[in-house]
Amino acid sequence: MKRRSILKATLALSMASALPAVAFAQTAALNPPVSLTVGYQKVGHLAPMILIADDLKKQGVEIKLVEFARYADARTALVAGSLDVASIGPADLAIALANGSTNLVGIMGVGSSPKYVIAKKGLKFDSWEDIKGKKIAIAPGSAVWFQFAATLTEKGIAYNSFNSVNIQGGGANFDAALEKGEVDAIVTWEPFESIPVMKGYGYFAKNLDYSISKSVGAELGMIAATKDVATTKRAAVERVVNAYVAKMKELEASPAKFGAAIAQLTGLEADVSAEVAKVIKLGPVITPDQIKRQAKAFNELGVIPKDVSGDIDKYWDASFLEAAMKK
Repeated sequence: MKRRSILKATLALSMASALPAVAFAQTAALNPPVSLTVGYQKVGHLAPMILIADDLKKQGVEIKLVEFARYADARTALVAGSLDVASIGPADLAIALANGSTNLVGIMGVGSSPKYVIAKKGLKFDSWEDIKGKKIAIAPGSAVWFQFAATLTEKGIAYNSFNSVNIQGGGANFDAALEKGEVDAIVTWEPFESIPVMKGYGYFAKNLDYSISKSVGAELGMIAATKDVATTKRAAVERVVNAYVAKMKELEASPAKFGAAIAQLTGLEADVSAEVAKVIKLGPVITPDQIKRQAKAFNELGVIPKDVSGDIDKYWDASFLEAAMKK
């Protein structure tokens, strides 16, 4: 796979001190109220999602939150029309398009973080060479698996050089496998990365950072909607994005609030949640250009059946985020 340069574009999370009169007019309550079904996961970078319902209700938008263990499951439900809006993986737009679904539209990214292999305490994982022959738990087809696989490819490391252990379900299953000694390392997501470190049976293998892949990057996910809903219920989707961005800014400005929100979302202990809040950077870091690189790379890797990088712009609507960031 050819190497490509990274273009990272991070929109500044500036706080507006006052809203112009037109902004108030744009966020007036919808009458009659509009209902939206929203899919989400219990992961730290989506903490704003569970804090917006009350504000939205005042604006005439009622959201029904539906929990999913994995991005892939939320993507499937969104493609099927069972959801109106959902948090999905960075590559999920490309995956959907490559498989013939054209009823999704990407709206915004949600955050970034370094991604380290989590190794069992006492085992050597000082370099990528150390993964050879090791048992490493992965979630095939997941966002973190894409990051990991792309990094190995770019570093010229054969994927079959380690023993992959496929684990289904939530991140707690990965932690349990590591704690029991069933695997030597795990490739997972927060808060399930920090838990083994906090509890003493795992550590961050910081020389094995797979967030720096040229084709994927450090993105943690995106918010997307069905194209139909983004059109026919646009005013409601606008209010969801506005409310989400407002909470995102609030949490990013206060690590204490962010940690408390993670604890509320995940049910984790306060000390673990506080550590997770230190790792994650909230913000819409993902860009269409990054998604295009992913789409092309994953086609070259044989993960998706065709290269849809040329179609991404048609299925990305930046206007929702641009309006929200001005408020």
